Parts: sequence; structure tokens; C-alpha cells
Amino acid sequence: MLPPRQLVFTALEGALVNAQTDSFSGAEEALSELHRRNVPFILLSSRTRAEIEPVRRKLEHNHPFITENGGGVFFPDGYFNLRIPGAVRLGRHFCTAQGRPYDEVCDALNEIAGKCGVGVTGFRDMNAREISANTGLRPRAAELARDREFEELFFFTSADGAAIARFVAAVRERGFDARPGPTFWRFSAGCDTVRAVREVAQLFRQATRLKLRLAGIGAGDEDLPWLSVMDQATLLADSPKGTATTGQTDQIPALGMKITRLDSPGCAGWAQAIFNIIS
Repeated sequence: MLPPRQLVFTALEGALVNAQTDSFSGAEEALSELHRRNVPFILLSSRTRAEIEPVRRKLEHNHPFITENGGGVFFPDGYFNLRIPGAVRLGRHFCTAQGRPYDEVCDALNEIAGKCGVGVTGFRDMNAREISANTGLRPRAAELARDREFEELFFFTSADGAAIARFVAAVRERGFDARPGPTFWRFSAGCDTVRAVREVAQLFRQATRLKLRLAGIGAGDEDLPWLSVMDQATLLADSPKGTATTGQTDQIPALGMKITRLDSPGCAGWAQAIFNIIS
């Protein structure tokens, strides 16, 4: 690994690749330029390692990546010429776990739900066909989504508003996190994209002995926390029309950051952001 001067962190789905098709059409030239300049780009995703790996192969991505909303940080074997504290080998990678193990998380979910009198069904309780029917994923993609390591996805089978509120309060008391999503709730403990990003940046600094400039590209407001760690932060539009003026820079006092918002969504916006970063 040649010493980089810049380090790019990027959301995967909705930014570098289309969330539905995993196509990165429109980003090829920017990807080639990153490869040519040897600029490392770290992927951040809510997906599992099993889901990300096929996409990484298509992208020819050989840098670290962060899975399940900060649950795990994965480093290709031999990527750094230094020992990674707390890392364990998982396949062809070394992993530092931010989140608690999946089985522990699922057991806690069922225990808390039982005590609160709510019914829940998670991915661990469903087969690939059932996940496919509930998500629209193809069976093979559903199987990869089911291969979880840190974060459980679930839905309520029996609960009213008051019961769900009791459940969420009990979850927080136990040191876990439960939050609603478009289709499923997410349940985890310790998953933290900000901490994961800081860990990766620190390892790069130790390995290169350089003062690296951090640049980040987010796909939505959910990426704002880790974007606040960046020296240069870009947020892509979430629809082709967009509401922000291209290149507009907003100040977000609550996070103590400035962020550039681009009109262009998806791969086209990602490519534009990359050329802004490396120009």
C-alpha cells in the first residue's frame, strides 16, 4: 500500500451503487481515477458482509469496509503492516467488532420483547423465502441478508403504541438500541459508524505516518453523524430533482460541521463528489 494523502469514506447503497440493482454505471471514471491515484476509499453500509462482498468484487475494491451500520470493521489480510488491536480473522479479512455478537443480540431481543408483552419476528426466525417475500429481495440476496453478524432486523407481530414505547424504554435500559426503518426495525448494541470511521482513520495514520485529509460522501441524513468527522463532507441528493443548489455548503451547528450538498443523486453525484475531492 503506497502512502495516501487523502482518505475517502463513502456510503455504499444510494451513493456508489444503486440500492436496488447494485449498478455503479456513471461512477466508472471516478473509480478508475481513485485506483490510478491509489486513494483508499472505505465503504460504509447497513448491509451484511455477505451482501457487500459480491459488490466489492465487481468494484475491484480492496480496501477496508464497515458493515451493519458500524457493527463490524473489516480489513483485507495484510492490508496494514501493523497489528490491529482486537482484530480477529474472519475468512480473508480481519475484523474488529463494534457491535455485540448477533446471537447475543437476537437472544436479548426475544427476552426483552417477552418481558414487555410484545411479539417480534426477526431475520433469525425466517428463512430466505420468507425474507424475500417481506423485502422484495431475490432468494439469493435474501440469503445473504440473513447471514448477519451484529444487527437484527425485525417486525412486531403483536403490539400497540404503548407496548412498543415500553419495549423501546426497556431496550435502552439494557444498553441496546432499537429504531424503526422503512420496513423493519433494527436492533443492536454497540453498532457505531462514528467510532468505526475514527478507528479506520487512526489505523491509516499509524500505518502511513501522515496527516491524512478525510473526505466523506453520504447518501442521506442518516450519514450526517459520521460525516461530521470528515474534513470535507458531501451529501448527495436523494432524488433526481433535489432541493439544494449544486455545490451549496450548509452549516449544521448541532454537529459542528459544514457540508456540501449536491443536486445529482446516486452514481452521478458520487462521481462528481469524488472529482471535487481529488481535484
